[in-house]
Amino acid sequence: MRAVSPGPAGPRFGFGLLGPRRGRHELSPEECDALALPVGDDGVVIGSDDQGLPAVLGLGRPVPFDVLLIGSAWTAQVIALRAVATGARVAVETGRRALWSALAGAANSEQQCVTLYDVGRVPPQGPSLHSPVVVLRDCGVRPPRGRLGAAPWQSVVTLLPFPGPTTERLMGRADLVGIQRVSPEEARVLGRAMRLAAQDVEALSTLPEGVTLWCTRTSRTYVATRPTEPEAELLGPARRVD
Repeated sequence: MRAVSPGPAGPRFGFGLLGPRRGRHELSPEECDALALPVGDDGVVIGSDDQGLPAVLGLGRPVPFDVLLIGSAWTAQVIALRAVATGARVAVETGRRALWSALAGAANSEQQCVTLYDVGRVPPQGPSLHSPVVVLRDCGVRPPRGRLGAAPWQSVVTLLPFPGPTTERLMGRADLVGIQRVSPEEARVLGRAMRLAAQDVEALSTLPEGVTLWCTRTSRTYVATRPTEPEAELLGPARRVD
């Protein structure tokens, strides 16, 4: 950037009186590169990828976002806690209220961040830029159609403990699918639906605890979710089966 030379002293109509003359700040085009900031995707850090880098799930979006997780409630609960930490409200639709009660009590120590609802009883949440919402549906392997769908600033995460008769339909409408350890037969069915490579299909039946293959039909990444100390005290160690 080239500094503009100051003009003659005197009044400048519309701009007030001239202030003291000081040296202007000036950078060459080459020096501008030094001002760059390392900014990546923002969202919920759900673990680390296969290169050890943070894996971020952007749940607070100005557009609808549908996520399907075929895995454990433990992983869904970690995502819920970390979503709360980023300022989101979490509405949990569940038939397993006892499984979520301890988490809701811990998260709501200062304000109402996690609210539990029976299946089919989730009211409108009023999502906004300043108050994003994550609707987490834990309704079994055959979840009914939800009263609330994905909307701007309202993401929906549907948890399936195992693949079921509606899984392929749910995968077809999901923007992102997470798959934890399944049987070899289930892995082949899911692999065909998501167009996974043969090595990924084979890996699905041997994934360790806490590891999820997050994928679309064009990309995929393995993420290892490890609990922080407070998360481990509340939820216990990572596990595939609850």
